[in-house]
Amino acid sequence: MDNRNTYKGNRDPRFVTIRRGGLLDDQTHRKLALWAADCAEHVIHLFSDKYPDDKRPQLAIEKARAWARNEITMTQAREAAYAAHAAARDTNGSASLVARAAGHAVATAHMADHELGAAAYAIKAVKEAATPVERVKVGEKEKEWQRIILAEEIKELVLSDQKNRNKKLWSLFY
Repeated sequence: MDNRNTYKGNRDPRFVTIRRGGLLDDQTHRKLALWAADCAEHVIHLFSDKYPDDKRPQLAIEKARAWARNEITMTQAREAAYAAHAAARDTNGSASLVARAAGHAVATAHMADHELGAAAYAIKAVKEAATPVERVKVGEKEKEWQRIILAEEIKELVLSDQKNRNKKLWSLFY
């Protein structure tokens, strides 16, 4: 049975795959995962500097990219997300936020709307690592960097998602 355009749910259908009745094609889904991985990797040093022996967040970023290249399954990506979130629970401060960013980046394979989780937690991580006086400035700089690296094919989608979910994500985007 062809269930295209029959998606009924609370999620934005632009982030639900066509196979599940949404509007999201595989190429766009993979680009979202790559952007999310870039957002997490941009701040990974805040984790690895404190916990050099804990590779779970870095591995999650690598798995997000591997999924985008169709080298691993969604289930393998989801397992890497669980591991990154476990690393977040095992740590605190900016390192914990980075691990959450990595977890959301790879979780984008499972649910595309996790792309904003990676971006939001990356912004929160740089703000947490900064002095109170610098927090607003570094947060804005990180947000600007994330927007600059957005692939043209997903730019409108991501920016509209940021507007739609800004309040839910700590008003970090607008």
